[in-house]
Amino acid sequence: MQLTLAAVAGILQASENTVYRWINEKNLPAEYVNGQYRFNRAQVLEWAALHRVPIQPAAFAAGGDFPPLARLDDALRAGGVVHGLPGDDKPAVLRALVGRLPLPADAEREAVLQMMLAREAAGSTGVGDGIALPHPRFPIVHPQPPSVTLAFPARPLDFGAPDGKPVHTLFAIVSPTVRVHSAMLARLAFALRQPAFQECVRRQAPADEVLAQAARVEDSVP
Repeated sequence: MQLTLAAVAGILQASENTVYRWINEKNLPAEYVNGQYRFNRAQVLEWAALHRVPIQPAAFAAGGDFPPLARLDDALRAGGVVHGLPGDDKPAVLRALVGRLPLPADAEREAVLQMMLAREAAGSTGVGDGIALPHPRFPIVHPQPPSVTLAFPARPLDFGAPDGKPVHTLFAIVSPTVRVHSAMLARLAFALRQPAFQECVRRQAPADEVLAQAARVEDSVP
């Protein structure tokens, strides 16, 4: 879906001048067509998630004739919470992470790993404060519902995050469509701005507590 400058400013809760600055200084994806900027909705939501820019909750709500989108707590329940993920560097940890994703039996996990590594080569998915959101640039298409796997590496590792801090928390998203993929990224970014959910993740709480906090975040969205 193509968005106007005004629509993007509304989603990102910023002035149009700020959006112009983000295009020039922070590589907010945009195309200049016939004297006007046009934006891809999925790319905007991905950029906002990775730059920890607040997103208007309506941006990831269901609308029009679309069915309701999956909740973050349901996606986390499907993906699971993994403590002590092995690996001494980014490729090794991502390989171990892909091995824990709830993919179909016939899924090519090596291909999924290569997609994740390609995304990291294009720019780190580290968002700061020890958190990274590794994901393929495009959704993994299969008929099952989306999942989010929360993994805590056995040891913090260099992820090339913008703040330079080692990463101790990974959220991996598996989605069936572009719309679901971008919306789940937005939901996760929104949750990571909520103090109770942040604190729960920071102390690597048990799965049931993470799910409870994610449910509270979802219930708080208008």
